[in-house]
Amino acid sequence: MQVGILGAGQLGQMLALAGYPLGQRFVFLDTGGSPSADIGSILVDPDNQQLESFLGQVDRVTYEFEHLPVDLVREIEKHKPVFPCSRALEICQNRGLEKALFTRLGIPTPEYRLVQSADELEKATRELGQEGQRPVVAKSVTEGYDGKGQAVLRSPEDAAAAWKAIGHPQLIVEAFVDFVREVSMIAVRGQKGEVAFYPMAENHHVEGILRYSLAPLPDLDAAIQQQAENYIQALLQELNYVGVLTLELFQKADGTLVANEMAPRVHNSGHWTQNGAVTSQFENHLRAVAGLPLGSTRALHPTCMLNLIAKTPDLNLVLADENAHLHLYGKEERAGRKLGHINLVGEDALSLVEAVKTLAQALPEAPEPYFSFVSNSECL
Repeated sequence: MQVGILGAGQLGQMLALAGYPLGQRFVFLDTGGSPSADIGSILVDPDNQQLESFLGQVDRVTYEFEHLPVDLVREIEKHKPVFPCSRALEICQNRGLEKALFTRLGIPTPEYRLVQSADELEKATRELGQEGQRPVVAKSVTEGYDGKGQAVLRSPEDAAAAWKAIGHPQLIVEAFVDFVREVSMIAVRGQKGEVAFYPMAENHHVEGILRYSLAPLPDLDAAIQQQAENYIQALLQELNYVGVLTLELFQKADGTLVANEMAPRVHNSGHWTQNGAVTSQFENHLRAVAGLPLGSTRALHPTCMLNLIAKTPDLNLVLADENAHLHLYGKEERAGRKLGHINLVGEDALSLVEAVKTLAQALPEAPEPYFSFVSNSECL
C-alpha cells in the first residue's frame, strides 16, 4: 500500500518508520518548502504544482500536522480516501469551533470568551479573571502551537500589550483552571468503528513546549481514565474519525477533567508508546488508515518521554543508560526546535522518575522534571 502523508516533519518520518514493517510505502507532500523527513519519496511543493503527481502515487492519504489548508484536503478527498477527514481538521484548526463542539458533546472546558479587539480582550479578562484576582490565557483562534500565539494576562491592564503581541484578529480567552496536572488521552479508531485507548500520560510543559510525558500513571483512578475515554469516544463518533486522536486535559484536585484542546494526529505526548506499549501510536494510526485490525495499546512498563530541545545532547551519555531509547529527527540545532526525544523505561514509576531526573542533568538546558504523583520525600 502506498500511503500519502501531508507534511514531511518528524511525525511523518516516525509514521513511515512504523509503516515499513507493515509493507507500506510512503509519499510525502510538503507544502511548506522545508521538509525534515528523510525517508520514502518527498514532493516539495510550496507553489501547489505537484498535487496531481502526489495523487497518482498514493492509495490513501493521512497527515502529520493540522496546519494544512482545509481546501487542499477537501480536494484530495474527491480523489482518494483521507483519514482523518477534513471536518476533523477544520474543527481542530479553530479553537472557537473546537470549544463549541466540546460543549455540545458535554465535555467540560474552561469558561471562555471570543474577542475581536483589545477592548473586548480587556473586558473578557476582567470578567474571567474576576477583576484581576486570577490570570487568564489568551490564544489566537487559529494557528499557534508550542506556546506560540498565546499570552497570560494577570490583570485587565495587560490587554493592550497582549493583543498587540499576539497580533491576530480574533482571540479566545480562557479562565484559569486550578489543576493538579496536565494529562493527555490518546485513542485510535478503525474504519469499522472499533476503538482502542492508551493509558493516560502526565505532561510537563515549560513555556508552552512539552518537555516530559510519563505513562501509565501509578495513582490514576480507573474512573478518571474511564471519564477521559468517554470524552474522546464521543469525539471519535461525532467526527466519524479514523486514526489516532489526542485530547489534552487538565485534571483538577477532585479528579474532574477539563478539556484543553484536541489534535487530529499522532502526538508528542504519545511518543512513549514507541518503547512502552505493545503497539505504538504510529503503527496503530497506520493500521487504522489501512483498514487493518488495531494493535494492543497495553503498556509494557512505565515509560517517560524526554524531549530534546534546541541542542543535541552527548550521545555517549544518553546511550550509556541501558533503559534509554534515543530517537533523533535529523534536524539542525535551533532555539526552541524539537530535535528528537528519549524514551526512558523503568521497572516502576517512582524509580523511573529518579532515572529521568538523572538523565535530564545530561541534557542541555533541560528543566527539572516534575510529576504530580511524586512527593518531595519520596525522591530524597
